[in-house]
Formats: sequence, C-alpha cells, structure tokens
Amino acid sequence: MTFPADITLAMLNATSQGNMAGFLEIEYTHIGADYLEAQMPVAPKTRQPQGLLSGGASVALAETVGSMAANLWVDREQYYCLGLAINANHIRKVEEGYVYAVAKPLHIGKTTHVWQIHITNEHQQLVCASRLTMAVLTKKKDA
Repeated sequence: MTFPADITLAMLNATSQGNMAGFLEIEYTHIGADYLEAQMPVAPKTRQPQGLLSGGASVALAETVGSMAANLWVDREQYYCLGLAINANHIRKVEEGYVYAVAKPLHIGKTTHVWQIHITNEHQQLVCASRLTMAVLTKKKDA
C-alpha cells in the first residue's frame, strides 16, 4: 500500500492553519510512496531557554508528521487514527536553521500502526529518533 495519489502538499499544509503545526511553522515538503516528510524552523518559538531546539518541539514535529502519515494511509471514509504513545531519543543539538522529519511505517495493522520518525538537521545528521504508535478507529456511521 502507498499514500493516496490525490493528496497534495498544498492540501496537507492547509490543515496546519490555526493549530499547533501552523504555530510551529511545520511545513510538509514531500510525499513518497511510503514516507511523508516535513520541515520546521529552529526559531525562538521552537527553542528552549538555552537557545537549542526544544525536545518538546521535536516531539511535536514527530507526532504531527507521523499522525498525518497514519491518517493518510487508512481508508479515510471508514477510519481515522489517533496517537496512543510516542517516544523520542534526542541525539544532537540544533541551534539554528531547519530540522526535517521523515515518517515511515514500521507496522501497519488493522487496529494499530507504528511509525518511525527520524528528524535530521541541515547536514542530514540525526537529531531525534522517534516512534509513534497510532490507534486505528472506525468512524461512526450516520444514524
């Protein structure tokens, strides 16, 4: 299975308006056959007081791109996905520029997905390794 062909980056980026993804300036940049990529600036709103990229901002980026990927993967007429658990290992500091997240599926099941999200810096060095578990839920039928 791959992502639906009718999905565009403009459509994905429009979903970020008026929520945390938009506030953090997360932008979807590429849809591959089995991965979704986004970028986020390292700026005052994503830095901790020491001037480094906040681990919380990295987790927000990972969950944003992983959650979107999971929801694109399922039949959106019948199902939707919600996060169950996320973990993150913060490996390298970043002070400026952009970070890039790539979400790839590790497990696609009927009731759960597990997504791997690697966040890298502008030199393609690993900044954060995250794993996101998503619940696959059935949409309620209209009564």
